Amino acid sequence: MQSIPDLIKKKRDGEQLSDEEIRTFIRAVTDGTMQESQIGAMLMAIWQKGMLDAETSILTREMMSSGEVMSWPKEWAGLVVDKHSTGGVGDKVSLVLAPALAACGCKVPMISGRGLAHTGGTLDKLETIPGYNVQQPAAQILEMLDSVGCCIVGQTETLVPADRVLYALRDTTSTVDSLPLITGSIISKKGAESLSALVLDVKFGRAALYKDLESAKQLAQSLVNAGNSLGICTGAVLSCMDATIGRCVGNSLEVIESVETLKGRGPDDLMELVTTLGGVLLKMTGLVSDLSEGRAKISDAVIGGAALTKFQTMLEKQGVAKETARSLCSAHTDYHSVLRKSQHQRELKTPAEGVIKDVDGLVLAQVLHQLGAGRSKAGEPVNHSVGAELLVSLGQRVGKGESWLRLHYEDPAPTPDQMNRLQSALTLGEPDDTPDPQTQFSLVRELLLPL
Repeated sequence: MQSIPDLIKKKRDGEQLSDEEIRTFIRAVTDGTMQESQIGAMLMAIWQKGMLDAETSILTREMMSSGEVMSWPKEWAGLVVDKHSTGGVGDKVSLVLAPALAACGCKVPMISGRGLAHTGGTLDKLETIPGYNVQQPAAQILEMLDSVGCCIVGQTETLVPADRVLYALRDTTSTVDSLPLITGSIISKKGAESLSALVLDVKFGRAALYKDLESAKQLAQSLVNAGNSLGICTGAVLSCMDATIGRCVGNSLEVIESVETLKGRGPDDLMELVTTLGGVLLKMTGLVSDLSEGRAKISDAVIGGAALTKFQTMLEKQGVAKETARSLCSAHTDYHSVLRKSQHQRELKTPAEGVIKDVDGLVLAQVLHQLGAGRSKAGEPVNHSVGAELLVSLGQRVGKGESWLRLHYEDPAPTPDQMNRLQSALTLGEPDDTPDPQTQFSLVRELLLPL
């Protein structure tokens, strides 16, 4: 058997690693026999030389097998589904989609993550709800799927331990953007969920990991290939991430907007993503015959209130007091009687008359991150009440001095530079130079679906 330095040298020189060599690498990472410096060297070699699809598939499979792999009752065959997003600004899709899929008959063991840098995390959002417990044992996850149909939880200690090691070192070795390493990290965790079907929301644009559609499509194809190689029916939706998803950014505010959406009062762009991603999954499971029927079924679950009922029950199962869950999901909720409200709010005004052409979601997220809404490294606390509400829509005509953004913040107050940066996120124009509405307002651009 080759030594670890031999494996590093082989990949450094651009050669293809065999199945057994990749297996040796992941075992050494998992059992701690590989030095941290050696792991870093292998990550850099993979970043520099890449991997063939066959190598990426084996890497993903071995990472998945490095820990516990979930198992489900036979009668759930074909119904266990999940969704993964590559990260965005105001991306609260999971909070609406998981209960909507459950209302349509799916089983959704949604294992989510925390926010890092400018992107928000689903677990951070849900933890704004008093009592919500993201850490659940396998037996409780099984019970929740049986009784509710969905749960949204954190990764367990026994699930894909190899990824825990590699993920931390990818950050410190500047190899986060390696295509095979991204693919292995994402798909191994979904493979350990023993899914029937998986849909990936792969973002591109200013506020996404990949800035252009073509590079995002390469990632989407790599993820789809790896998922299907594990026997998971896998598809991808390519969506634009330039502005924000919905009108709210920040943990508490995004929970409010999610619950409003579950009450049938959600923004169009959020509903477009929810119904498209959900429709794709329903089609892949065979619960509907085509995408349009799937979209309609998800929409009915949200608008009709079935998804809200599932969400409320899920909250209770994951530790939220019944009265709190009921209050949050009632028709006319005083949300801040349940969720923490920021100490201060300030509204930004439009500098001139015109049409809202653009709002730079990355700028908003970066300033909110500085004000405490996000974290720079794992384990740091976040301030759940910090956020921003868009008070205008793309394409809307506004007069000079109208409020376009409401900032929610704690002490210390934002600096003049931060306020100027927020103001710079807004672009005004005239109707005749506004892009085609279909292009500007639709977030979904392409679908990559299995045959």
